[in-house]
Amino acid sequence: MTQPHHRTVRSFVQRAGRTTAAQKRALRNLIPRFGIPFRECALDLDLEFGRRAPVVLDIGFGDGSALLTLAANHPANDYLGIEVHDPGIGHLLLQLERAGLDNVRIIPHDAVEVVKHMLSPRRVDAVNLFFPDPWPKKRHNKRRIVQPGFVHDIARVLKPKGTFHIATDWADYAEHVALVMDDCEQFEALSPQQASSEPFFDRPTTKFERRGIALGHTVTDLHFRRTN
Repeated sequence: MTQPHHRTVRSFVQRAGRTTAAQKRALRNLIPRFGIPFRECALDLDLEFGRRAPVVLDIGFGDGSALLTLAANHPANDYLGIEVHDPGIGHLLLQLERAGLDNVRIIPHDAVEVVKHMLSPRRVDAVNLFFPDPWPKKRHNKRRIVQPGFVHDIARVLKPKGTFHIATDWADYAEHVALVMDDCEQFEALSPQQASSEPFFDRPTTKFERRGIALGHTVTDLHFRRTN
């Protein structure tokens, strides 16, 4: 008997943003150097980066400018970026080549599936989720990436005392995040004072943040730490 197919609720839409000629060349020529194809088996991050170092997971890095800044400012860390939109991936690839950085790898795939299938337990030191799609209409709230199942998977891949940093310019989304995280016993919320002493909570300004501020939105940073 054929099993019914259950459609996965996606937290993103595949936008048809314009990919420049240079970005297309980068996607063709630089992905073999910086990219990791999706597969349903755990990554050997030491092998991918060629060393053993703290790993920061950057989910939905947009145009990659903030990720590039972090990687350049913290060369002792390795950064694993996840993004689905070709223009942003191409933009970051070009920046990485110009900057001569080798501590960034990119997985061009759905972050929910990457976290679930490709990351080993207790392997990641920090997770950044900066300005995810807010899905502001109530009927679309189920598409928000911060959901109990996803948070559980984040907790699985984080080391004890690893950190989870979420930033949003939508007040409703900040409230949603706080409620979901409050129900997860695997995390504790940190005050701004506590977060200031954590080594992985550096956050450069992003394009989406500037856009939100221009629209009169208030930016909220939420900081969490994996419990033992």
